Amino acid sequence: MRKIVLIDTGGTFNKCYNRVTGRLEIDTSGHALQMIAKQWLCAFETIQIIGKDSLLIEEEDRALLAQTILSHNASHYVIIHGTDTIDITAHYLQQYLGSQRVVLTGAMVPFSIDPIEATANLALAIGYLTAEDSPTIAIALNGVVDHYRQIKKDRIRGKFISYPLQ
Repeated sequence: MRKIVLIDTGGTFNKCYNRVTGRLEIDTSGHALQMIAKQWLCAFETIQIIGKDSLLIEEEDRALLAQTILSHNASHYVIIHGTDTIDITAHYLQQYLGSQRVVLTGAMVPFSIDPIEATANLALAIGYLTAEDSPTIAIALNGVVDHYRQIKKDRIRGKFISYPLQ
């Protein structure tokens, strides 16, 4: 199996209920990702950066993400990212990365509330990375995975849909 680096940037995937504040907050310890990865019979390098809801991710955060990828000696990456601006980050990364294969994924329901969607999305992203060879930036969510320009969040239906390139 190829070396796959998992980069955790936050998002709903990582949110946990805070009993004191009554809010869902991002767990920056990477607990959700660690819980999933330890069940699989392969090792992943995991990196925790940013730790934000995707609506709060800024240009500097995207630059840090690109630099993190460029500074590692791997060719395959999965990025855990919030779903609201996942496409913006994918577009940003496309401009700065060379031959690395990157799949962005996340969840619309926190792992801490229902682990199935987050686990399925991560598995989809890893499966795509191990099956495809051409350099690309892709998004894997809700059972669809493709080049980032072909995946869109359908806010009416509450899921991601694959659309043909136009």
